[in-house]
Amino acid sequence: MSKLKIKKGDNVIITTGRKEIKGKKGEVIEVIRKEGKDARVIVAGLNIVKKHTKPSAANPQGGIVEKEASVHISNVMLIDKNGKPTKTGVKVDGDKKLRVAKSTGETL
Repeated sequence: MSKLKIKKGDNVIITTGRKEIKGKKGEVIEVIRKEGKDARVIVAGLNIVKKHTKPSAANPQGGIVEKEASVHISNVMLIDKNGKPTKTGVKVDGDKKLRVAKSTGETL
């Protein structure tokens, strides 16, 4: 598995996809990594889908539930302090690795 540049809690912008979500900004809730598959992220409040659920002990009524669906990690970019999408780089400071915004040079 390769190293991912996006982590939980990062602010991101969706760069490609359906016109309802393209260009929207949000915070990463979860990063999903699967062995042998591509990584995906779940962004808060974006890519909402409706899921039909059967009645169960936890949800006795059942019905239609709205929840966030995952987006492929290549379709999102980190946002720098100016609110613009940016690529990331790595800067070594002593024995620590820091993520750096390529556009501004600030640490993320």
